[in-house]
Amino acid sequence: MVAVRWYLRYGLSNRDVEELLAEHGIQVDHVSVYRWVQRFTPLLADAARFTRHTPGDRWFVDETYVKVNGVWRYVYRAVDQHGQVIDVLLTDRRDTTAARQFFTHAHAESHPD
Repeated sequence: MVAVRWYLRYGLSNRDVEELLAEHGIQVDHVSVYRWVQRFTPLLADAARFTRHTPGDRWFVDETYVKVNGVWRYVYRAVDQHGQVIDVLLTDRRDTTAARQFFTHAHAESHPD
C-alpha cells in the first residue's frame, strides 16, 4: 500500500516507486506498481471519503482552462477554508449555465440532507 500512496501523493512514476522500494530492500517491477495503483486507487478514494470533514462555511472558487486531448475545457473548483475540495466540474462551455450547474452540484455535495 505504501507504494500506491507514494505514487498518488508525490506524483512519482512507476519506475520512481520501484527505485524507492529497492532502496528499502523490496524488489518489485514497475509493472507491478502500475497494477497495484490500478487496483487499489479506487479503494483508497472510497476510504478517504469517509474521513472528509463537513465543509466549512467559507468557499473559494476558481476557474481555469486546460487542454484535454487537444481540446480546451474549463475547470471549475470549490475549496473550503480548510483546503478541502468540495467539488470540481470539467465542461466545454464557460457560461452562466455551466456556472449554475457547478454551484448547484457543489451545494448539494456539501449539504447531503
